[in-house]
Amino acid sequence: MPSDPSRLIAALARDQINLDLKTLDLCFLAGLYLRADRASLASFEEDVLIDMFEQVCDVVDPGAERPRKRATHAIQRLRDQRMLVRVDGAGIVRSGEYTLTRLAAAVVEYFIADEALTRESLTLLTGTLRAQLAEILAAARRADTADAWREHVVAPLRVTVGDLVGGIERRQRGLDSQQEEVQAEIAKLLQVDWFGAVDRCQSLLDTTTNTLRELNEVLLRDTHHFVALLQEIQALASEADQAEPEEAVQRVIEHVDRIAAWGGARQRAWSEYYQYVHRYLRDVVRLDPDRALSQRLRDQVANWPSTPFHLLVAAALSIRLLRPLESRVERPAVMRPRTDREGSPDLVDPEDAGLNMETLVEDALAAGARSLAEVTEWVLPQFPADLRYAVTGRVADVLARITSPRSAIERLWRTVAPRLEVEDWELPREGERR
Repeated sequence: MPSDPSRLIAALARDQINLDLKTLDLCFLAGLYLRADRASLASFEEDVLIDMFEQVCDVVDPGAERPRKRATHAIQRLRDQRMLVRVDGAGIVRSGEYTLTRLAAAVVEYFIADEALTRESLTLLTGTLRAQLAEILAAARRADTADAWREHVVAPLRVTVGDLVGGIERRQRGLDSQQEEVQAEIAKLLQVDWFGAVDRCQSLLDTTTNTLRELNEVLLRDTHHFVALLQEIQALASEADQAEPEEAVQRVIEHVDRIAAWGGARQRAWSEYYQYVHRYLRDVVRLDPDRALSQRLRDQVANWPSTPFHLLVAAALSIRLLRPLESRVERPAVMRPRTDREGSPDLVDPEDAGLNMETLVEDALAAGARSLAEVTEWVLPQFPADLRYAVTGRVADVLARITSPRSAIERLWRTVAPRLEVEDWELPREGERR
């Protein structure tokens, strides 16, 4: 199966694949399918095909003319749509043998097979799947070569496990069809027998609800076990550096997750439908057992132009709340004066102006400064006022590198220049400096 959906869709569009099956064609295929099943036939000779088509014509269209010619056209039409395939090698030399394709068998099985998921069938399928996964896990533990992984792990996962999972999904689709039939039957019962259908509708609802609940319990119980076994197989494949078995296990895990998600989704959908029907039976059917109210409403709607309906309402005045006046102050918008931002840059002198910061700090220490504030006060007058903020940080950096300052738990803030304060450090004495 192609992994790229775009490529698959492009191939189908390129080949112009289509199906155009009339009732006569479906009946013809169903007759061949049932005859092959009863007589255990692998293929049909051309005379058998024509004979079967004539029998179907007698049932479906008794007045058809030239049924043999119509049979020839029908066989060719079904071959073009990949429903019949010729299996002999005689070509056009003589009449050949034909068999139903997998597509034709699937179409017929959809209409005639009654495969719905039940607790018994689900328990049987999940038990078989659990035993098969246990055998695959044992084989994965023994596998030591790529061929052993491919033969004992990948092949069973793709064939046996794939068929079992596909069987569960096929029966799930059958149960979906049954639910749709139950909903249609409930609608038909309410239409035919208004109040007398309440008990029958309740019985159908309860039966389907119990079936879905039992199936969901089995799925929740077994799917966790399946995923645990599959993850263990996947871990062994990952340890053995086997990419193909790991991908095969991942595909099966996705199928199992989809099966479990189906159970939860159907349970929620049927719960909503169950509540809707119960509300309808309680609020409509039981309140109007003779259907008199609904019939009068239907008659009035049918005679709408002659007896129009009117809706009379009384408009209630709104409550007026008197609020005190509030004086609102008009605040001017925040604006910035216009300036010329395209001017040339200004030339400025270097920051240090030729002064060495470390030399200045050492001179301050030699002069007897015993704290960060004293050193800063001694150094700052050597620099212009617009550089004092940056110089303060550089003084602290030099002191931290050339001394070992001490700091109390709560350091005091000291003024070292107008509008400039520092968090003071205590400096070691001259003999304690590093």
